[in-house]
Amino acid sequence: MTGTLPALEQGSLPRGADLLHDPALNKGTAFPMEERDAFGLHGLLPPRVCTQDEQVERVMDNFRKQPNDLAKYVQLIALQDRNETLFYRVLLDNLEEMLPIIYTPTVGQACQEYGHIFRRSRGIFISSRDRGRMKEILRLWPVRDIRMIVVTDGERILGLGDLGANGMGIPVGKLSLYTACAGVNPRLTLPVTLDVGTDNDPLRGDPLYLGLDQRRIRGEEYDALVDEFVWAVQEVFPGAVIQFEDFANANAFPILERYRDRVCTFNDDIQGTAGVSLAGIYSALRITGQYLTDQRVLFLGGGAAGIGVADLVVSALEHEGVCPERARQCCWLVDSKGLVVQSRTDLNERKQRYAHDHPFCPDLLSAVRSLRPNAIIGVSGKPGMFTREVVEAMAEINERPIIFSLSNPTSKTECTAVDAYGWTRGRAVFASGSPFDPVTLDGKRFVPGQGNNAYIFPGVGLGLIACGAQRVTNEMFFVAAKTLAHEVTEADLEQGCIFPSLTRIRDVSAAIAKKVVEVARDAGVAGRPVPEDIESLVRAQMYRPVYRSYV
Repeated sequence: MTGTLPALEQGSLPRGADLLHDPALNKGTAFPMEERDAFGLHGLLPPRVCTQDEQVERVMDNFRKQPNDLAKYVQLIALQDRNETLFYRVLLDNLEEMLPIIYTPTVGQACQEYGHIFRRSRGIFISSRDRGRMKEILRLWPVRDIRMIVVTDGERILGLGDLGANGMGIPVGKLSLYTACAGVNPRLTLPVTLDVGTDNDPLRGDPLYLGLDQRRIRGEEYDALVDEFVWAVQEVFPGAVIQFEDFANANAFPILERYRDRVCTFNDDIQGTAGVSLAGIYSALRITGQYLTDQRVLFLGGGAAGIGVADLVVSALEHEGVCPERARQCCWLVDSKGLVVQSRTDLNERKQRYAHDHPFCPDLLSAVRSLRPNAIIGVSGKPGMFTREVVEAMAEINERPIIFSLSNPTSKTECTAVDAYGWTRGRAVFASGSPFDPVTLDGKRFVPGQGNNAYIFPGVGLGLIACGAQRVTNEMFFVAAKTLAHEVTEADLEQGCIFPSLTRIRDVSAAIAKKVVEVARDAGVAGRPVPEDIESLVRAQMYRPVYRSYV
């Protein structure tokens, strides 16, 4: 089974300092005396044997003394580098406190300063100079049984833009969430960065930048590099899922379309964001008392995320019996040039699907006033775009306006929780991409939901691994959204929170994984027989960060 490592023979383990330097095997001060005797560890460790609980206490004491979030991030990554089991135990025990550090928003700053805080290489860097020897490079990875790969080319890191090779922080962070949130064994995961250069001139001018000092390759040369990578993975790590992450819009959709029916792959920015957004809409409708078929949703942002969410909303409406044309009429886009309508001549094929017959509106506020949407969803990466006028206009139109400000990190959010609740006198159903503290207004406490993809992609990935899926289908993200929404309790909704507590995320991920396996089985894309007890199959895959006995 993939949830636990294979049994280790005592003679196969490294000894002495080599054992202490292997993060997958190291227990640090928790090595008991019999293992210190067996593996030559006496003198290499302090004499007192500590429990894992005591180690967690020491880590958290130091963590909370750090002067800022970046320092906390560096401390956690250093822990991951020396004691992987303890790292995941700390994460799992303190996920609400840790998630903003190991992922958004702090990971954005970590990527920006990657070359300055670099300690130890994690994952595989493949550069455009490595054409023709991709398989050779992948085979250098010491683990052969890889089931989940997260790969980026660093061109669109969160809302921060082109960070080149510094983007490696994203695959590393995402895979940490796979383990913490869904129990995917860390030994089965591999972060990859395709370094094709960067068009970020200040970054290339930084003497501590670790990537190629060249502008990005484009066109056929770029496509050939990605193609070689995808097919090299099929040979070196057959059966591995490839998750594409933070690719620019111009590449994200074509890559997904090129490979989605040929290998087991998905794009989290397109499909994961869509899943968590649709789940948020379903939960919000439990508060507003309305139906999805009655909604008009206006997206700020016409890129991969916006169109990905719109596509999944359309799929959900089709499941409810709405014809495709009518379903698309429920989704509208505002991009950098204004409302996407039929009269515009500057639209690509993907935007044209949502170009409706309507007078052009030059900005979001005029679009809100003209269309009178029930929900606005921000995926623009442009901060402050949900202005007071926009939010107040939504509150004039709707008794309970749905306002999702999903761009991250926090510096890129379309509006804050304080603004959304304050400008609507507490009537907004609000969610954000980055975390915000609870807001008290007129004596009532509101807990803003974080529409974090971590609610979706770890569970989807766990399900794909559990059944050895050969393909990833759109229906998997639809059922993931429905399952996530179902996990929101009435107590959550009473506080205005439309996502479940992070303390329950492993159970949520297991429920999503179960549904994904069912879809894979029914669609005929499961790579191995699926037993009747799918929940037991899923649970058997889930890694637990506890120390193993070596003697």
